[in-house]
Amino acid sequence: MQQRIAQRNLLLYISVFFIPAFLLGQETSIPINVSFFNESTAIPYTRFVILPIHPGIQVGTEWNYQEKEHSRLFQTANSCYFYHNYLAHGMGIYSELGYEYRLHSGLAVGGLLGLGYMHTLSTTEEFIFLNGQYVKKADKGNARIFPSLSADVGYYPKKSEKHSLKLFLRYQSWVEYPYSPDFIPLMTHINLHLGVKVFIKTKANE
Repeated sequence: MQQRIAQRNLLLYISVFFIPAFLLGQETSIPINVSFFNESTAIPYTRFVILPIHPGIQVGTEWNYQEKEHSRLFQTANSCYFYHNYLAHGMGIYSELGYEYRLHSGLAVGGLLGLGYMHTLSTTEEFIFLNGQYVKKADKGNARIFPSLSADVGYYPKKSEKHSLKLFLRYQSWVEYPYSPDFIPLMTHINLHLGVKVFIKTKANE
């Protein structure tokens, strides 16, 4: 089981990093976004920081569709993992359409609308009643789709550089569906990200 999970994770990371690289074409720098986040099951926009912390990590990239002096329209490709010790741990891959407005001061604000796939595994043992006794249930996990909506605040230290490093704080709300069709059809989540965007230099295609 653990080997299959590891293989699935490997495929997720390959798709995140290599497919967007081909789409970038003549670009000489590939942006890499890395963030650590706190995941919680809560109603979005009612609370900002929720304790206890349930840790997660996200790695991804992005490419621009349209770029102007102060704004840009872009697409992301991300893979993520979170561990909620009272509920489940999950692995996901998703993409977002985003818009960012960047000020002369280096501050930037943006919004992102996403859709992806999440596979969750229970963190507790589950049992079923079989042949007159309770036996441990094999956990194959659950397949879910998850739409997301995020608000982003960032800062570019090198204000005049196009490929400046970026520090960002992101409030991401997302829905896990279907969660429990006969009981709770969907589960709402909040991820609070603290991350950085860096650029990796590559050779341009001839």
